[in-house]
Amino acid sequence: MSPPNRAIVLCVDEKSQIQALDREQPVLPMVPGVPEPRTHTYLRNGTTSLFAALDIATGAVIGKCYKRHRTMEFLDFLKRIAAEIPDDRDVHLVMDNYATHKTTTIKTWLARRPHWHVHFTPTSASWINQVERWFAELTRKQFQRGVHRSTTALEADITTFIDAHNKNPRSYRWVKSADQILASVKRFCHKTMSRTSDSGD
Repeated sequence: MSPPNRAIVLCVDEKSQIQALDREQPVLPMVPGVPEPRTHTYLRNGTTSLFAALDIATGAVIGKCYKRHRTMEFLDFLKRIAAEIPDDRDVHLVMDNYATHKTTTIKTWLARRPHWHVHFTPTSASWINQVERWFAELTRKQFQRGVHRSTTALEADITTFIDAHNKNPRSYRWVKSADQILASVKRFCHKTMSRTSDSGD
C-alpha cells in the first residue's frame, strides 16, 4: 500500500475470546538442563476481546478491551481511534470482512467522515493485516506463560503490554516482494502435491 502523503494507515482487527487462564498447580522454578515443569490443566476465569489498531508507519498500537465484540463495541473503538489521531489527516483502515465491520451503524459512522477510507482484506487472508503479527507477539510474550486469575488482571496485563510496546514502537517490514512470496507458495504447493502423489493417496 502506498498511502497519500501524511495519511495515517491503521491495520485494525479484534482478538476475541482471550481466556484468563490460571494453572491448577503453580509453575515450578526452572532448573538448568531440564524443561520447565508445569501442569497442562487450567482454570478458566472468563474471557475478554481486544480491539487493536496498528499504525504501519510507526508501529504504535491503539487498543482497548471489551467484554464482547459486537457493532457497539467496534463503534466505540472507532471513536477511540478518532480521539487519538489528528482531525486533519486522511485515515486508511485496513481490516477483514468480518460482519461487525460492515453493519449499517458502522457504514453510517464512516460515511460522515469522508477523510476515512476502508480497505477490506480478501477472505482467508488475515496474514495480510499487519496487526495480526502484533497479536502473535502479544500472545507469545504475554499469554503463553501468563497466569490470570480474573479478566480484570488479564486486561490490566494487556494494557501494560500496549503501553510498554508504545514506548519504543517499531513498524513491521515485509522482507520479501510479492513475486518472492508467490514463488514460495508455488514451491510449497508443488512439494505438497508431489508427496501426496508419492504416497499413493
